[in-house]
Amino acid sequence: MSRQALGRGLRSLIPQMDEISGDKQGVSHIQLNLITANPFQPRKEFDEEKLQQLADSIKQHGVLEPIIVRRYNGGYQIVAGERRWRACSLAGLESIPAIVKDLTDKEMTEIALIENLQREDLNAIEEAEGYRLLLEEFNLTQEEVAEAVGKKRSSITNALRLLNLDQQVKSLVSSGQLSKGHAKVLLSIEDVAERQHLAKRVIKEEMSVRQLEKIIKGKSKKPKPTKREQNPEVKVLQEELQRVLGTKVRLDYHQGKGKIEIEYYSDEELERILDFMRG
Repeated sequence: MSRQALGRGLRSLIPQMDEISGDKQGVSHIQLNLITANPFQPRKEFDEEKLQQLADSIKQHGVLEPIIVRRYNGGYQIVAGERRWRACSLAGLESIPAIVKDLTDKEMTEIALIENLQREDLNAIEEAEGYRLLLEEFNLTQEEVAEAVGKKRSSITNALRLLNLDQQVKSLVSSGQLSKGHAKVLLSIEDVAERQHLAKRVIKEEMSVRQLEKIIKGKSKKPKPTKREQNPEVKVLQEELQRVLGTKVRLDYHQGKGKIEIEYYSDEELERILDFMRG
């Protein structure tokens, strides 16, 4: 996603590359122990191996892009760049380059979500939780969220639907064992136990989204009852009953057992048939 796709009010809040190049005007070096994590950070999963790789890179090349922070309780709170902050700590650094911005909680949440979306760092559940936070915590509409993050409203709606999954399946999506595509297909299964069973099958059999769709489509098709050929003798008896009773009759016979269905179309006709049967 390009930065031009951002909501109009957010473009001025996210530093452009020319802000952090040259003399790096506006960039400060802040002690790591004065900085705390973003409580509105949508990203919950941090890959330890990749974090260590970033720490090794920082040891060799330094921090190439400042993080964004805001002043908070005598210190600073991360707006964007928590992964770099964590990696600096692993690398043994005491400070990190940062740009200080005066931001509200709402702006802080939007920027954190946008940064992660641009870097494609969020899994599908984290992305959906980020949207829900903007909707519920800051009373935004889906249209406003879509404009803020530069996406279509339908994308926001579809992402939020994933939160209707049960916790077990959501955990499989968060851990990367199930893709967003698998999760969307599994939403069509209302029975939780059946959905969880299918999710495990997808992982075990390394099933594609298309294969999962075929399985679910097959389950939704109800088999048509097979029509049993009527015995010629039974057909003769059925026709005899229809002639005697003067109405439509269906005789279901199978190995000495069955039932007789007699149709009638008015109270008078029912009374006539009953009188006949009473003799």
